[in-house]
Amino acid sequence: QVQLVESGGGLVQAGGSLRLSCAASGRTFSSYAMGWFRHAPGKERDFVAAISRGGGTTTYTDPVKGRFTISRDNAKSTVYLQMNSLKSGDTAVYYCAAVRSGYSVTYTSDRAYDYWGQGTQVTVSS
Repeated sequence: QVQLVESGGGLVQAGGSLRLSCAASGRTFSSYAMGWFRHAPGKERDFVAAISRGGGTTTYTDPVKGRFTISRDNAKSTVYLQMNSLKSGDTAVYYCAAVRSGYSVTYTSDRAYDYWGQGTQVTVSS
């Protein structure tokens, strides 16, 4: 069982930056691939970024490539999402998710993940 708690959301002007954190409970964090998803009003939940259990493999959705960076600190059982050059279209509730996985694997489908956080709101004003 893994419990995930996101933090770091807030209100930011377009062009600004935020760093989201997702802290995981348990002592086996390094066994889990992690992902970030976002859900904007009136839209489906969308994949944002994913990272393998060791951190060596990352995957991003095209709209955030070059602006967002996913990383993890297994010693702190935390995954991060650094978001730069934010746009109004990035406004959403952001969720982190976890799934036990093999090495060097990332998942872009939300159906692959077993554990989810409660979400953190990111609002980008134009």
